[in-house]
Amino acid sequence: MNLARHSITATSPVQIFDTHFDADCQIFTTTTPAGFAVYQAWPLKLIRKREFSGGTLAAVVPCHTSSLLFLLGGGRSPLYPPNKVVVWDDAAGEEVAELEFRERVRGLACRRGWLAVSFRRRVVVFEVQETITRRFEFDTSDNPRGLLAMATGAYSTLLAIPGRQMGHVQLVHLPPCTPLTPVGPPPSVPPARTPPPPSKHPISIIAAHASTLNTITVPPSGHMLATTSSRGTLVRIWDTLTGKLLREFRRGSDKAEIYGVAFRPDEKDVCVWSDKGTVHLFSLMTSGASNRQSSLAPLGQFVKYFDSEWSYAQYRIPAQAAHISLSSTSTSRSPTADVTDEEKCMVGWIEAPSDRSETGRDPHMEYQLIALTYSGGWYRLSLPHGTPNATLPSASGTPTSSSPPKASPLSRPRTSSVSSIASRVDKGKDRERFRDHKDSRELVLQEYRKYGRWDGWG
Repeated sequence: MNLARHSITATSPVQIFDTHFDADCQIFTTTTPAGFAVYQAWPLKLIRKREFSGGTLAAVVPCHTSSLLFLLGGGRSPLYPPNKVVVWDDAAGEEVAELEFRERVRGLACRRGWLAVSFRRRVVVFEVQETITRRFEFDTSDNPRGLLAMATGAYSTLLAIPGRQMGHVQLVHLPPCTPLTPVGPPPSVPPARTPPPPSKHPISIIAAHASTLNTITVPPSGHMLATTSSRGTLVRIWDTLTGKLLREFRRGSDKAEIYGVAFRPDEKDVCVWSDKGTVHLFSLMTSGASNRQSSLAPLGQFVKYFDSEWSYAQYRIPAQAAHISLSSTSTSRSPTADVTDEEKCMVGWIEAPSDRSETGRDPHMEYQLIALTYSGGWYRLSLPHGTPNATLPSASGTPTSSSPPKASPLSRPRTSSVSSIASRVDKGKDRERFRDHKDSRELVLQEYRKYGRWDGWG
């Protein structure tokens, strides 16, 4: 048999233009050339898909777990003009409203009753009730990424947008977010009372970075703010009431594009992911799981780099080439086809049963991560075994379902040289790299699935 005469073709790669979690990471939306779909985040389950033949979408943003979705047209043949936001009722399967502007929409953020739309140099805020009413408009610095973030927890008020100066963040306080009305019998625990107003007027501007902002993130409570810059090496955590810098974390020493930051719902951890393909986990607690620090930390008063806090756990997401190992001319894209950012991903927090629960007992619930790649990979990751933030350890730790492609080893951050003391610490740096590699802890892959394929959606 002459195998050289036979060709092996790969499965056509998944094309995902965009994916968005809802505020509580219970569902997520994904956009493909054929339309969009709504998934349950965990267990992974397709809830609904919508096909459109007249064009493509750039993004579909869910408003909590309601049927209300905000659609943006995009791609080479957009379904809607880029200067429109279409309000879609997915229960009825139809458009219910549209907002038209004089310029391209750059980004959206929403919570119960409110919608914020970002443009190149301004942000417009709408109140969404039976009718949509324009309420506020704020000027910003140049904002091509459409950065903005809105706190979504009950009684939260914060909207974070770029300030008028580069690297600054403006904090705006909207009317409090109304809590969700419970359905069914009244709960045994009385509902939380409305928190008292702050004792002093909250800060309105934070000078976060000297360079251009890359991401702005707030937790549901709005008590903190996470910022990153175009350098992609540092993540800064701020107190939104006082404007004080609470923590500064180092993702790495080389430049990177940070795709996103996500606070754990109880605000004990924060995760960061970038174009390096690694999800980093940092602790916000002063006790418990501790972030790694250099053995040269005592020299931090002279060289700030040595005083940096590094992530206490990581996970490297396999590259797109590992997902599709066989290539053929049949999978090549047309020159006019839309191109997706296959290496990009989105990460969110969920609550799931721990694999470290004792046999015969109800499983403990713990916070875990869901990572969604734009090449169609769905990863469920748990905290490393033995960390204070995880439940009791167990021998079980085998990923379920189909196995993901093997990830490449974690690359350690490259230490920048400091000429003034380099001759004294070069050997110490070598020892530090070895110690960091030895002590590094990886997030545990619990489950891997595929999603986003139109012929079955995963």
